[in-house]
Amino acid sequence: MVIFVDMDEVIADTYGAHIEIYNKQFNENLTVELCNGNEVWRMVPSERQQSVRDHARNRGFFRNLKPIKNAQDVLRKLNEKHEVYIASAAMQFPNSLEEKSDWLDEHLSFIPWQNRILCGHKHILLGDVLIDDRSYNLEKFNGRTLLFTSPHNINTTGFERANNWLEVADKLL
Repeated sequence: MVIFVDMDEVIADTYGAHIEIYNKQFNENLTVELCNGNEVWRMVPSERQQSVRDHARNRGFFRNLKPIKNAQDVLRKLNEKHEVYIASAAMQFPNSLEEKSDWLDEHLSFIPWQNRILCGHKHILLGDVLIDDRSYNLEKFNGRTLLFTSPHNINTTGFERANNWLEVADKLL
């Protein structure tokens, strides 16, 4: 199988990073639980929303993300059995291109640079499976789709869901 895997909120924890940076910047105690079902920026006072939206424009944001639990182990096994590509919409934040590539070198070095697609729209991808946290990326994909659970999409329906990487392993290994 050819499997495409999104980065942000699927293998790299951008959601948690937004909360961590916000709490540090404003000396707050925002939690994932308080944000469930929403984007982080929507859950802060209006005068602070742009600050959260701008996190991804700051140098180091993508480079310093933590891996999602079990992503590395399951992706290693998937890569041994299937053709795995990392497909990340990176063009929106130009500094993310280098940072995401460096992050992949560190955390998923077993996936070669030739299998990294840093793109705009994902509707151009042709393969068997797309794992993504954004339903709009899954809607136009012609293969099997797995909506990877992230706090922002817990209320999204209409897609086969994988709540974590162990569930991905059960479905694809």
